Formats: sequence, C-alpha cells, structure tokens
Amino acid sequence: MTTYRWRALGTGSVEHLDVLLRDGLVRARSVVDLGPERVEYAMELGPDWVFRALRLRSSTGREVDVSRDDDGRWHVDGVPRADLADAVDVDLSFSPFTNTLPVRRLGLEVEAAADIVTAYVDGSTYAVTPDPQRYTRLASDRYVYESRDGDFHREITVDDDGFVVDYPGLFARLPADGG
Repeated sequence: MTTYRWRALGTGSVEHLDVLLRDGLVRARSVVDLGPERVEYAMELGPDWVFRALRLRSSTGREVDVSRDDDGRWHVDGVPRADLADAVDVDLSFSPFTNTLPVRRLGLEVEAAADIVTAYVDGSTYAVTPDPQRYTRLASDRYVYESRDGDFHREITVDDDGFVVDYPGLFARLPADGG
C-alpha cells in the first residue's frame, strides 16, 4: 500500500489517500477533511487504470455511488446514465488523485495530447455530469490539463507513478507521514 497526502491551497483541506494494487486491480481509499465536512471515498480501477466504481460518503450524510461496467455503461446511485457514455474516467472536484487516472491510462508520449470525457463529481452538490477535458504531456513529469468546455487550464507536475505533486493554485502534495 502506498499513501499520498495533499493540501488544497485555497481552502486548506487535506486529503489522505491509500492506494493498493492487488489481484490486478487498483483500490483507493481516501479521507478528505474539508473543514466543516469530512468526505470518505473508495474507488476501484481496472489493471489498465480504467474506472470501475466509486463510493463517496460525507460526514453530513451526503452520498453518491458511481459505477462503469466492462461495456462502458455508467450508473449513478443505481440509475443508468447514457449521458456519460463517452466517459472513461471519473473526476472528483476536491481531489488531485483523479488526475492520475487519465495520466496512467493514456500513457501519452511527450508532446502528445488526448481529448477525453470524465464523469465529473461536483464536490458541493455531488451532481455527476460529463466533462470534456484534454491532457497534453509536456515532459516526463509535466502535463497541461484543460477543460474543453471552459477556459480553465493548469500545468501539473506528477511523480514517476503519475500522482500529482503540484497543481498550481489548487493542490500541493504533502509528505505521507504528515510532516
């Protein structure tokens, strides 16, 4: 098991994420302290880092379950979601971990780019919507993330395993031991 920690630069929230690779699957468990609210999530990914399932729970009682089957069919709280058919990854607004999914899954060469769609989970409402994005690899450790339906973009730095180290203005990685 490997542990990662991030601080949100704007809010000061802290995420503590444990990632376990077992039986060809990637399993992630996280606790995000958002201040007045604490969020816990568990995520399962296939061996190719393709999203399979998310279970998200809040200390205030909010929750959402998102899943994608092997045929690419999405469900949110058990309800089929055809509007997410083009999505492969999930994106949590409050976690830099979900940037790792396309970084790992796409395996882009330097100077290559890919347009993707994610199932975006809004942290304030838990609404799940399709979100078109683009990732461009600038160097072995740098990517540009762009929203394709807005003007948001950031150059993010990742470690050798594709986990965010620096997401300017949003997240910074902390030592795993909390120091």
